[in-house]
Amino acid sequence: MSVGRKFGIAVIVGLVASAPAYAFDVKSVPDGAWSEQQVDEAFRDGTRAYFSGDKVAALDGLMAAAKNGHPAAKWKLGRMYSRGDGVDENDLQAFEYFSEIVAEHADDSPQSPQAPFIASAFVEIGSYYRTGIENSTIRANDRRAREIFTYAASYFGDATAQLKLAEMYLTGSGGEQDPRQAARWLQLAAKKGQLKAQVRLGELLTLGTEIEPSPVHGLMWLTVAMKRARALGVPDAEIRDLHEQAFSLASEDVRRRAMTMASRWLEDNQESTAVAAQ
Repeated sequence: MSVGRKFGIAVIVGLVASAPAYAFDVKSVPDGAWSEQQVDEAFRDGTRAYFSGDKVAALDGLMAAAKNGHPAAKWKLGRMYSRGDGVDENDLQAFEYFSEIVAEHADDSPQSPQAPFIASAFVEIGSYYRTGIENSTIRANDRRAREIFTYAASYFGDATAQLKLAEMYLTGSGGEQDPRQAARWLQLAAKKGQLKAQVRLGELLTLGTEIEPSPVHGLMWLTVAMKRARALGVPDAEIRDLHEQAFSLASEDVRRRAMTMASRWLEDNQESTAVAAQ
Protein backbone atom coordinates (compact mmCIF):
# COMPACT_ATOMS: atom_id res chain seq x y z
CA MET A 1 0.00 0.00 0.00
CA SER A 2 1.45 3.35 -0.94
CA VAL A 3 1.61 6.30 1.45
CA GLY A 4 -1.25 7.90 -0.46
CA ARG A 5 -3.43 4.82 -0.07
CA LYS A 6 -2.53 4.58 3.60
CA PHE A 7 -3.66 8.18 4.03
CA GLY A 8 -6.90 7.33 2.25
CA ILE A 9 -7.60 4.45 4.60
CA ALA A 10 -6.70 6.68 7.54
CA VAL A 11 -9.30 9.16 6.36
CA ILE A 12 -11.95 6.43 6.31
CA VAL A 13 -10.99 5.16 9.76
CA GLY A 14 -10.99 8.70 11.12
CA LEU A 15 -14.42 9.38 9.75
CA VAL A 16 -15.74 6.15 11.22
CA ALA A 17 -14.24 6.87 14.61
CA SER A 18 -15.76 10.34 14.71
CA ALA A 19 -19.21 9.23 13.53
CA PRO A 20 -22.17 9.36 15.91
CA ALA A 21 -23.38 6.11 17.44
CA TYR A 22 -26.75 6.06 15.72
CA ALA A 23 -27.29 4.73 12.22
CA PHE A 24 -28.55 7.05 9.53
CA ASP A 25 -31.65 5.74 7.73
CA VAL A 26 -30.64 6.04 4.08
CA LYS A 27 -34.14 5.07 2.95
CA SER A 28 -35.67 8.06 4.71
CA VAL A 29 -34.28 10.58 2.20
CA PRO A 30 -36.00 10.87 -1.19
CA ASP A 31 -33.88 10.80 -4.34
CA GLY A 32 -32.67 14.26 -5.24
CA ALA A 33 -33.16 15.60 -1.72
CA TRP A 34 -29.83 14.62 -0.18
CA SER A 35 -27.74 17.25 1.59
CA GLU A 36 -23.96 17.05 1.71
CA GLN A 37 -24.17 16.26 5.42
CA GLN A 38 -26.56 13.37 4.80
CA VAL A 39 -24.30 11.95 2.09
CA ASP A 40 -21.37 12.08 4.51
CA GLU A 41 -23.47 10.40 7.21
CA ALA A 42 -24.42 7.59 4.83
CA PHE A 43 -20.76 7.09 3.99
CA ARG A 44 -19.73 7.06 7.65
CA ASP A 45 -22.43 4.54 8.52
CA GLY A 46 -21.44 2.35 5.61
CA THR A 47 -17.74 2.34 6.49
CA ARG A 48 -18.50 1.79 10.19
CA ALA A 49 -20.65 -1.23 9.29
CA TYR A 50 -17.92 -2.52 6.96
CA PHE A 51 -15.20 -2.38 9.61
CA SER A 52 -17.52 -3.99 12.16
CA GLY A 53 -18.02 -6.91 9.77
CA ASP A 54 -21.60 -6.17 8.69
CA LYS A 55 -21.00 -5.88 4.96
CA VAL A 56 -24.67 -6.14 4.07
CA ALA A 57 -25.41 -3.00 6.07
CA ALA A 58 -22.24 -1.45 4.70
CA LEU A 59 -23.57 -1.73 1.16
CA ASP A 60 -26.68 0.28 2.03
CA GLY A 61 -24.71 3.25 3.28
CA LEU A 62 -21.94 3.08 0.70
CA MET A 63 -24.31 2.71 -2.23
CA ALA A 64 -26.45 5.59 -1.02
CA ALA A 65 -23.38 7.81 -0.66
CA ALA A 66 -21.98 6.67 -4.02
CA LYS A 67 -25.30 7.34 -5.76
CA ASN A 68 -25.03 10.89 -4.50
CA GLY A 69 -21.50 11.42 -5.79
CA HIS A 70 -19.28 10.54 -2.82
CA PRO A 71 -15.90 9.56 -4.37
CA ALA A 72 -14.59 7.59 -1.37
CA ALA A 73 -17.81 5.55 -1.29
CA LYS A 74 -17.43 4.73 -4.98
CA TRP A 75 -13.80 3.79 -4.42
CA LYS A 76 -14.67 1.46 -1.55
CA LEU A 77 -17.44 -0.19 -3.57
CA GLY A 78 -15.06 -0.60 -6.50
CA ARG A 79 -12.56 -2.34 -4.25
CA MET A 80 -15.26 -4.60 -2.80
CA TYR A 81 -16.47 -5.67 -6.24
CA SER A 82 -12.96 -6.15 -7.60
CA ARG A 83 -12.09 -8.47 -4.71
CA GLY A 84 -15.42 -10.16 -4.07
CA ASP A 85 -15.37 -8.61 -0.61
CA GLY A 86 -18.90 -8.89 0.80
CA VAL A 87 -20.33 -9.04 -2.73
CA ASP A 88 -20.01 -11.32 -5.74
CA GLU A 89 -16.78 -10.49 -7.56
CA ASN A 90 -17.62 -8.33 -10.57
CA ASP A 91 -14.73 -6.64 -12.33
CA LEU A 92 -16.94 -4.76 -14.74
CA GLN A 93 -18.97 -3.25 -11.88
CA ALA A 94 -15.73 -2.32 -10.13
CA PHE A 95 -14.42 -0.75 -13.34
CA GLU A 96 -17.59 1.35 -13.61
CA TYR A 97 -17.24 2.70 -10.09
CA PHE A 98 -13.58 3.59 -10.63
CA SER A 99 -14.41 5.15 -14.00
CA GLU A 100 -17.03 7.40 -12.40
CA ILE A 101 -14.45 8.70 -9.94
CA VAL A 102 -11.97 9.44 -12.72
CA ALA A 103 -14.56 11.12 -14.92
CA GLU A 104 -15.77 13.36 -12.12
CA HIS A 105 -12.56 14.13 -10.22
CA ALA A 106 -9.56 13.77 -12.53
CA ASP A 107 -8.71 17.47 -12.17
CA ASP A 108 -9.17 17.69 -8.40
CA SER A 109 -6.21 19.05 -6.48
CA PRO A 110 -3.57 16.47 -5.53
CA GLN A 111 -3.76 17.98 -2.04
CA SER A 112 -7.51 17.47 -1.68
CA PRO A 113 -8.78 14.98 0.95
CA GLN A 114 -10.20 12.72 -1.78
CA ALA A 115 -6.99 12.71 -3.86
CA PRO A 116 -5.78 9.29 -2.59
CA PHE A 117 -9.06 7.69 -3.69
CA ILE A 118 -8.92 9.36 -7.09
CA ALA A 119 -5.31 8.31 -7.68
CA SER A 120 -6.12 4.77 -6.59
CA ALA A 121 -9.06 4.70 -9.02
CA PHE A 122 -6.67 5.59 -11.85
CA VAL A 123 -4.36 2.76 -10.79
CA GLU A 124 -7.22 0.28 -10.70
CA ILE A 125 -8.40 1.29 -14.18
CA GLY A 126 -4.87 1.13 -15.54
CA SER A 127 -4.49 -2.35 -14.09
CA TYR A 128 -7.71 -3.46 -15.79
CA TYR A 129 -6.36 -2.18 -19.10
CA ARG A 130 -3.27 -4.32 -18.59
CA THR A 131 -5.38 -7.48 -18.51
CA GLY A 132 -8.75 -6.57 -19.98
CA ILE A 133 -12.04 -7.75 -18.50
CA GLU A 134 -13.40 -11.04 -19.76
CA ASN A 135 -16.79 -10.97 -21.51
CA SER A 136 -16.80 -7.18 -21.75
CA THR A 137 -15.75 -4.41 -24.10
CA ILE A 138 -12.72 -3.65 -21.90
CA ARG A 139 -9.81 -5.10 -23.86
CA ALA A 140 -6.18 -5.31 -22.83
CA ASN A 141 -4.48 -2.10 -23.98
CA ASP A 142 -0.98 -1.52 -22.64
CA ARG A 143 -0.65 1.86 -24.31
CA ARG A 144 -3.79 3.09 -22.59
CA ALA A 145 -2.64 1.59 -19.29
CA ARG A 146 0.66 3.44 -19.54
CA GLU A 147 -1.12 6.73 -20.19
CA ILE A 148 -3.31 6.20 -17.14
CA PHE A 149 -0.42 5.24 -14.87
CA THR A 150 1.54 8.24 -16.13
CA TYR A 151 -1.23 10.62 -15.13
CA ALA A 152 -1.66 9.13 -11.66
CA ALA A 153 2.12 8.97 -11.16
CA SER A 154 2.84 12.52 -12.28
CA TYR A 155 -0.24 14.57 -11.34
CA PHE A 156 -1.20 12.80 -8.11
CA GLY A 157 2.25 11.46 -7.30
CA ASP A 158 0.80 8.05 -6.48
CA ALA A 159 3.56 5.61 -5.49
CA THR A 160 1.77 2.52 -6.78
CA ALA A 161 1.21 4.19 -10.14
CA GLN A 162 4.90 5.12 -10.20
CA LEU A 163 5.85 1.49 -9.56
CA LYS A 164 3.54 0.17 -12.27
CA LEU A 165 4.74 2.78 -14.75
CA ALA A 166 8.35 1.86 -13.99
CA GLU A 167 7.59 -1.79 -14.65
CA MET A 168 6.17 -0.88 -18.05
CA TYR A 169 9.25 1.18 -18.91
CA LEU A 170 11.45 -1.76 -17.94
CA THR A 171 9.63 -4.20 -20.21
CA GLY A 172 8.68 -1.76 -22.98
CA SER A 173 4.99 -2.53 -22.50
CA GLY A 174 2.74 0.06 -24.12
CA GLY A 175 5.63 2.13 -25.45
CA GLU A 176 9.36 2.56 -25.45
CA GLN A 177 11.66 0.58 -23.20
CA ASP A 178 13.65 2.96 -21.01
CA PRO A 179 15.39 1.54 -17.91
CA ARG A 180 16.68 4.96 -16.85
CA GLN A 181 13.18 6.39 -16.88
CA ALA A 182 12.02 3.30 -14.98
CA ALA A 183 14.68 3.91 -12.34
CA ARG A 184 13.52 7.51 -11.99
CA TRP A 185 9.94 6.42 -11.25
CA LEU A 186 11.13 3.65 -8.94
CA GLN A 187 13.16 6.12 -6.95
CA LEU A 188 10.18 8.43 -6.50
CA ALA A 189 8.04 5.52 -5.32
CA ALA A 190 10.78 4.08 -3.10
CA LYS A 191 11.20 7.39 -1.28
CA LYS A 192 7.49 7.31 -0.48
CA GLY A 193 7.81 3.89 1.12
CA GLN A 194 6.59 1.66 -1.73
CA LEU A 195 8.19 -1.62 -0.71
CA LYS A 196 8.19 -3.31 -4.11
CA ALA A 197 9.74 -0.21 -5.66
CA GLN A 198 12.50 -0.26 -3.04
CA VAL A 199 13.27 -3.89 -3.87
CA ARG A 200 13.26 -3.39 -7.64
CA LEU A 201 15.36 -0.22 -7.43
CA GLY A 202 17.86 -1.90 -5.15
CA GLU A 203 18.11 -4.81 -7.57
CA LEU A 204 18.64 -2.54 -10.59
CA LEU A 205 21.32 -0.47 -8.86
CA THR A 206 23.11 -3.54 -7.57
CA LEU A 207 23.16 -5.56 -10.80
CA GLY A 208 23.87 -2.60 -13.06
CA THR A 209 22.83 -4.54 -16.17
CA GLU A 210 20.12 -2.09 -17.25
CA ILE A 211 21.26 1.17 -15.64
CA GLU A 212 24.54 2.50 -14.29
CA PRO A 213 25.33 0.51 -11.15
CA SER A 214 25.50 2.08 -7.69
CA PRO A 215 26.36 -0.70 -5.23
CA VAL A 216 26.03 1.48 -2.15
CA HIS A 217 22.57 2.77 -3.07
CA GLY A 218 21.48 -0.65 -4.27
CA LEU A 219 22.48 -2.30 -1.01
CA MET A 220 20.96 0.58 0.94
CA TRP A 221 17.51 0.14 -0.68
CA LEU A 222 17.61 -3.65 -0.32
CA THR A 223 18.51 -3.25 3.35
CA VAL A 224 15.62 -0.84 3.88
CA ALA A 225 13.25 -3.20 2.08
CA MET A 226 14.43 -6.27 3.99
CA LYS A 227 14.03 -4.60 7.39
CA ARG A 228 10.62 -3.18 6.51
CA ALA A 229 9.36 -6.49 5.12
CA ARG A 230 10.46 -8.25 8.29
CA ALA A 231 8.74 -5.65 10.49
CA LEU A 232 5.55 -5.83 8.43
CA GLY A 233 5.42 -9.61 8.29
CA VAL A 234 5.63 -9.54 4.50
CA PRO A 235 7.17 -12.65 2.83
CA ASP A 236 10.79 -11.68 2.34
CA ALA A 237 12.62 -14.72 0.93
CA GLU A 238 13.23 -13.02 -2.44
CA ILE A 239 14.37 -9.81 -0.76
CA ARG A 240 16.76 -11.69 1.52
CA ASP A 241 18.28 -13.51 -1.45
CA LEU A 242 18.83 -10.23 -3.31
CA HIS A 243 20.24 -8.61 -0.18
CA GLU A 244 22.64 -11.48 0.49
CA GLN A 245 23.86 -11.36 -3.09
CA ALA A 246 24.42 -7.61 -2.97
CA PHE A 247 26.09 -7.83 0.45
CA SER A 248 28.47 -10.60 -0.66
CA LEU A 249 29.60 -8.58 -3.68
CA ALA A 250 30.07 -5.31 -1.80
CA SER A 251 33.31 -4.07 -0.29
CA GLU A 252 33.54 -3.37 3.43
CA ASP A 253 33.34 0.36 2.76
CA VAL A 254 30.21 -0.04 0.60
CA ARG A 255 28.59 -2.23 3.25
CA ARG A 256 29.27 0.28 6.00
CA ARG A 257 28.01 3.24 3.98
CA ALA A 258 24.89 1.38 2.84
CA MET A 259 24.00 0.31 6.40
CA THR A 260 24.42 3.88 7.63
CA MET A 261 22.25 5.26 4.83
CA ALA A 262 19.58 2.60 5.39
CA SER A 263 19.44 3.30 9.13
CA ARG A 264 19.14 7.02 8.48
CA TRP A 265 16.33 6.51 5.95
CA LEU A 266 14.38 4.26 8.32
CA GLU A 267 14.81 6.75 11.15
CA ASP A 268 13.71 9.69 9.01
CA ASN A 269 10.76 7.82 7.50
CA GLN A 270 9.22 6.01 10.44
CA GLU A 271 5.69 6.59 9.08
CA SER A 272 6.63 4.85 5.83
CA THR A 273 7.90 1.82 7.72
CA ALA A 274 4.28 1.07 8.61
CA VAL A 275 3.15 1.03 4.98
CA ALA A 276 2.68 -2.44 3.51
CA ALA A 277 3.31 -3.28 -0.13
CA GLN A 278 0.55 -3.85 -2.64
